[in-house]
Amino acid sequence: MKRLILLCVSTAALAGCVVTPKPFSADEIEAQSLERQSAFTAEQEAISGPISIYEATARALKYNLDYKVELFDEALRTRELKLAQYDLLPQLVANAGYTGRNNFSGASSSQILAPREIGAQTLVASTSAERNFFTQDLTVSWDVLDFGLSYVRAKQKADEVLIAQERRRKVVSRIVEDVRTAYWRAVSAERLIGKLTILESDIIEALASSDRAYEQRKTPPLSALTYQRELLTIKEEIQDLQRELSVSKQQLAALMNIDPGEPFELVLPDRDQSEIDFAMAPDDMVDIALRSRPELREISYQQRINDKEAKAALLDLLPSLRAYGGFNYDSNDFLFNNNWVGWGTRASWNLVEAFRYPARKKTIKAEAALLDQRALALTMAVVTQVHVSRTRFELAKRRVDTMRSYHDVQDKILDQIDAGFSAKRVSRQTLIREKMNEIVAEAKYDIALADLHNAFANIHSSMGLDPFGVDVRSDLSVGELSDLLKTQWDERGETIANAEPVSETPVDETHIAAIE
Repeated sequence: MKRLILLCVSTAALAGCVVTPKPFSADEIEAQSLERQSAFTAEQEAISGPISIYEATARALKYNLDYKVELFDEALRTRELKLAQYDLLPQLVANAGYTGRNNFSGASSSQILAPREIGAQTLVASTSAERNFFTQDLTVSWDVLDFGLSYVRAKQKADEVLIAQERRRKVVSRIVEDVRTAYWRAVSAERLIGKLTILESDIIEALASSDRAYEQRKTPPLSALTYQRELLTIKEEIQDLQRELSVSKQQLAALMNIDPGEPFELVLPDRDQSEIDFAMAPDDMVDIALRSRPELREISYQQRINDKEAKAALLDLLPSLRAYGGFNYDSNDFLFNNNWVGWGTRASWNLVEAFRYPARKKTIKAEAALLDQRALALTMAVVTQVHVSRTRFELAKRRVDTMRSYHDVQDKILDQIDAGFSAKRVSRQTLIREKMNEIVAEAKYDIALADLHNAFANIHSSMGLDPFGVDVRSDLSVGELSDLLKTQWDERGETIANAEPVSETPVDETHIAAIE
């Protein structure tokens, strides 16, 4: 019976230790979905009017989720650094315990000096411990080797904070570049979507009229079909433009972290006032890029972390020396002194580390060699990107000039065709074709302007210049960020030739407040 009971208890205990996968229920998944859907746009300023390029960028910097991920990652690394600094302190350990038994721990002795009487009992069985007693101690200990290792690890954590800052800078640069491109394409869509819709209606009407003429044989069949084919070709081009332009506003909304279904308007800048210029010697651009690009700084910090890893390997090779001291208490009444202070030192050496060190040293050297080659490859890539970005900007500038001239010429052609159609000297087919050409010319001009602004942002990104020189604090409103951006960009547009490399960013508590 005892064995049966023991078997049942053991079986029940083992069954309780078995864990099976438990997926979320449909209600839990739905609740999570609703919570996330309401959270990703929570606590954002409402849109109060048409959005300018400065407000669009400010909203992206303040609310973009990719930027927030990097912001929280930097805050996490900063917290890890503060946590690592506690490892530099001595250990202070408090222990308390209770010991009990159902009888006394008695003992007897036997003598060992007289061979004939070995094993003979010399004392009556006795005890020096109570059946139940408490123990307490408070001990301070400090290991010299652990202190050295903790200091090296803390320095590595500090470099990881700086790496997180450089990654945040990189994300900010990419976001601003994407906002510029999406904004100007969205502006083009705002200007042209209405015109495209009206033109498409005209084409549908013209197709219906041509089809009736074809059915009634009022025009030669081949001419009517050829006309319809041309109209359908224009309609296809309209739909291509609509497809290309319509998504740009949703892309801009995603960058600003606005619900894609929420309507908003854009400030439509004058095309002639939207052009920008840039002047800086290529060598100066390369010099700034090699000192300011976040990727190069990041790999430099990784090299410094690897150098510290070599120091940590040497420290692991050394013997450990621990000093300790503390206050002790024991409630056992048989003790003469229930309270005492103890101290001492202890040295230990893990001999396996001596055999492991050569392999670890080779690994660290291999990592250093890899980082060196990666730095060289990245340097070459950065230099290439700087020259490509400059060439791309110059080509974009020339294309804007060409598209402006093309648009002006098309305007004049449309005026002539419109006058001819009013005088019934030009066919409706020709008028529709030239209206389409006019819209295409506008679209090409706007796209060229968008490419120019994207190329301008790409120049800043290739040089590692921060698009926004002020930390995006949570207490700054969208309007304040927008004004700061406008001021900085206006100044940068006038003094870009005197641009300076980005200075080192100190660790501060600004971004940690985002988590708290």
